[in-house]
Amino acid sequence: MEKWVYTFGAGLAEGGAGDVEKLGGKGANLAEMAGLGLPVPPGLTIIADACTHFYTHQRNFPDEMKTQVLDGIGGIEAITGRTFGDARNPLLLSVRSGARSSMPGMMDTVLNLGLNDETVQGLAHNAEDDRFAWDSYRRFIQMYSDVVLGLDHEIFEEILDDEKARFGHEFDTDMTAAEWQHVTRIYKQMIEDELGEPFPQDPQVQLWGAIGAVFSSWMNARAVTYRQLHNIPVHWGTAVNVQAMVFGNLGSTSATGVAFTRNPSTGEKELYGEFLVNAQGEDVVAGIRTPQSLTEAARLESGYDKPAMEKLMPEAFAEFLAICNRLETHYQDMQDVEFTIERGKLWMLQTRSGKRTTKAAMKIAVDMVAEGLISEDEAVSRIEPSSLDQLLHPTIDPRVAREVIGSGLPASPGAATGEIVFTAEDAVSAKEEGRKVILVRMETSPEDIHGMHAAEGVLTTRGGMTSHAAVVARGMGIPCVAGAGTMRVDFRNGALIGVGVQLKKGDIITIDGSSGQVLKGTVPMLQPELSGDFAQIMAWADKTRRMTVRTNADTPGDARAARSFGAEGIGLCRTEHMFFEGERIHVMREMILAEDETGRRAALDKLLPMQRSDFTELFSIMHGLPVTIRLLDPPLHEFLPKTEEEIAEVAAAMGMEPRALSQRVDALHEFNPMLGHRGCRLAISYPEIAEMQARAIFEAAIAAALETGEPVVPEIMVPLVGLRSELDYVKGVIDGVASEVMREGALEISYLVGTMIELPRAAIRAHVIAEAAEFFSFGTNDLTQTTFGMSRDDASAFIPTYQKKGIIERDPFISLDFDGVGELIRIAAERGRQTRPDMKLGICGEHGGDPTSIHFCEDVGLDYVSCSPFRVPIARLSAAQATIKQQRLARHA
Repeated sequence: MEKWVYTFGAGLAEGGAGDVEKLGGKGANLAEMAGLGLPVPPGLTIIADACTHFYTHQRNFPDEMKTQVLDGIGGIEAITGRTFGDARNPLLLSVRSGARSSMPGMMDTVLNLGLNDETVQGLAHNAEDDRFAWDSYRRFIQMYSDVVLGLDHEIFEEILDDEKARFGHEFDTDMTAAEWQHVTRIYKQMIEDELGEPFPQDPQVQLWGAIGAVFSSWMNARAVTYRQLHNIPVHWGTAVNVQAMVFGNLGSTSATGVAFTRNPSTGEKELYGEFLVNAQGEDVVAGIRTPQSLTEAARLESGYDKPAMEKLMPEAFAEFLAICNRLETHYQDMQDVEFTIERGKLWMLQTRSGKRTTKAAMKIAVDMVAEGLISEDEAVSRIEPSSLDQLLHPTIDPRVAREVIGSGLPASPGAATGEIVFTAEDAVSAKEEGRKVILVRMETSPEDIHGMHAAEGVLTTRGGMTSHAAVVARGMGIPCVAGAGTMRVDFRNGALIGVGVQLKKGDIITIDGSSGQVLKGTVPMLQPELSGDFAQIMAWADKTRRMTVRTNADTPGDARAARSFGAEGIGLCRTEHMFFEGERIHVMREMILAEDETGRRAALDKLLPMQRSDFTELFSIMHGLPVTIRLLDPPLHEFLPKTEEEIAEVAAAMGMEPRALSQRVDALHEFNPMLGHRGCRLAISYPEIAEMQARAIFEAAIAAALETGEPVVPEIMVPLVGLRSELDYVKGVIDGVASEVMREGALEISYLVGTMIELPRAAIRAHVIAEAAEFFSFGTNDLTQTTFGMSRDDASAFIPTYQKKGIIERDPFISLDFDGVGELIRIAAERGRQTRPDMKLGICGEHGGDPTSIHFCEDVGLDYVSCSPFRVPIARLSAAQATIKQQRLARHA
């Protein structure tokens, strides 16, 4: 018979902390505490596989499970001396969820289960407290009706408020037994009126209704959203914990509370939490009454006049403090615990690793190493890499109120405040005047790059997490909220229309790129601090990791920021981003619109010193570190004007007729530019462009080498190669220019020519391409697009639907698709190194800053990852965690 139920209690347990996958976090830890001999109410855990069975069998339970649950309840009865459903000495139960990964408040709970019109009398008699019994019964009716019967909790609250007012009471604790009995009668009548049948009196019916409701809550809206936000797989399901009730609402010697063994906000080693006298657990979080402090020190700091638990219940507090210290030592982590005191007797209801701020996580990890509780590697493993965003950017002060006027996707972290502007030109003008702005667009294009660079942050009403705005903003390290569908841009009238508000150019807004919220007005910020515990964790990470971490940097500012965050070179310099600012865009357009090669070369001669200057500065900033420069990649039409007004302006500047310019723009327009005339195809059609860029690179390398006294080894990357013959052609151009420049400069320099693997054909033919390429860099943005056959800028319209319907778990543009795109990377890596064993392999797409994708890169054996500057610390930490994981797997192999 398959085992669906595990029991615990009286110092014994059928499971433990190692059974999280089966028992869920709560069940595993209850069993562990019971096994340690701690005071845990006896109970049983229905394993998470039963939840999966529930959904795959039309919401029916496994047959064997019912028998095992009843046997388990028999064990609880034996330990407690009470009987479930017995009118004279009733056993009451709690039914709680318990997923593998903690999901606080996302799923449902039922307390006091087993009460009915008869058992309430027995409870009152045994407790010698009628008021307690009827209070418990009305609580059960409220909770069961909400969770199981589907009646809105607010209906009951309205009845309760009306009756308290009628009786002249302010607090629930003022109600008498007779008054609670009266409220209970009203509740039951309302339920029968609403549902057409009475509240269930049979405890067995109540039990199976509650278990089914907890399983059902795995798929409620808030749980689904939470799983998506935290990448928790739907197939995990939730376990269900059924436990004997203990009561914190049995008078002045009873209480209930929640505590952390360290401060979850600061990480300080101090007991942090609160409790309520004469209450049940939900009262603490519901905010019905003001809770009291656990310690006298916390009470004095808060200014509360009611006594702390330390003073009010000293014996229970001393036992509780000892248990907290024991749990923290046992689990070697800060614990979040729930407890109840029933007439002076302490009961532990839950322990789990506590949620904490990133700042607190850093301090706790560093302190625990100093205390000898954990190793340096364990400290590194404890920090969630993505959470470092909280430390790397200014953030909104959590203590201030927020006036939210819209929301979108948290596309680039941090917060920024500024005046609304609707064009890139206005953003530049404002910055020149010393004003801070937020660039608001429906969606940005490469032509907006100068405005994005000038802005404090970017807000778009369209696009996803990998849209142009999102990718560029992350690269620049500026906050971005993308796809704010609750807002609308009215360009005709120069207005941003949000929830209940219409704002004009010049009005102040604040965007929170970490939450996706758009706020009205100026909001106080907290500035990042990157020393102390942060520096210590990063030092341990750097000592451990195998892969190096480079940055995607297109400007000197990007490169300096990346170096300050610990970047070990540039893995991707997108040269096209250097052409959009100031006079450069005009010269670039002159080159594109030239009638022949002679005209193009004349314009390229003007661009050469600009590129050379940029490259020289990048080489100098990164002195001694590798710099990978990608040749021009996007189709040429991206540099051209789009609107009639822009065409007229450019035509006037170039001395052309607007109609002639418009015709030329139309001729260069592509129906599917992602798959069109771009990348190496441009260098083959117009080799003079590649010649100019190669000359700029080599002349800059010589200049930087002479300036710094250190050799510069540029890595030149040819984009969008699918055929070895394409790379051979472009490499021939590069090698020819290299010979010329070295002869002219009388200095030999080493360099590498490689390619960006971003087409499935390139991955499959990697062994052939490697005969010419000296390195591969995986451009996973385009490799994902070409593998899936979908545009990253448009996929946000349907990817969320795919996720909700369970077709995919993760957005492949945010976290690497291991089975498809990842398999192509693995093939290319293996085949490339078959041809060239010492081939350098890296990744430079957006996935280079994604922790999950970085673990895959470690598994495949890539040499480096490259990411936007502000994700460099995230990548450093993720790479270290990936190394630690591989070492652990090797030890256990």
